[in-house]
Amino acid sequence: MLAGDPTDWVARFRSLDARFLDCILEVWPICVATIPNEPDEDTITINLVKLLNLNVKARRLFHQLAYQHEPFGYNSKGWAYSKGKIDMALLLDQERERYLAYECKRLNVARNGQTRSLATPYVREGMLRFVTGQYSAGLPVACMLGYVLDGNVVAAEFKVRTAIDLNSTDIALMGTPTASRRVGTIRRFSSRHRRLSNGTNIEIRHALLPFP
Repeated sequence: MLAGDPTDWVARFRSLDARFLDCILEVWPICVATIPNEPDEDTITINLVKLLNLNVKARRLFHQLAYQHEPFGYNSKGWAYSKGKIDMALLLDQERERYLAYECKRLNVARNGQTRSLATPYVREGMLRFVTGQYSAGLPVACMLGYVLDGNVVAAEFKVRTAIDLNSTDIALMGTPTASRRVGTIRRFSSRHRRLSNGTNIEIRHALLPFP
């Protein structure tokens, strides 16, 4: 749970995201060199988390960087249950429900001699989890991290934006996504959505990272 002015928390999460992406960029060459060609997203993410937990600058940003973080839901009797596993989450303190979430998806993946954008799963299996309130419930900001396996982040962004537009009703899109300042080779933009569960708003911040 968050206490205080929601506007202050939005600004804090935005700043945290930008600084965290800068740390990702710092360890990224080591991560790429460590893992095999054409990796799955879990292989990339778990190695990225390992490196970030060893990075002095990154460790100043969070209480804990969790791989496969499980947010809790509660039934009518107050029993807790798992709502799934967020790929990567920055926990700000010991409160497990106060975090900045990152859902990680591969984009532009080579398969059978062709390149598949995988932009639709990025939207429907990633972004939608924030819009439904499955992840980041009660939090004003969440993040998507796209691993662009062919390195063409310009094409990947076009495909993702197209998929967002095509699924705008299902993800309760509010207005046109807006570009954000790049962090090195990472292309960024953000989108705003109305949560389907309770009508509150959430900002989803998108970062597309070239691999290699």
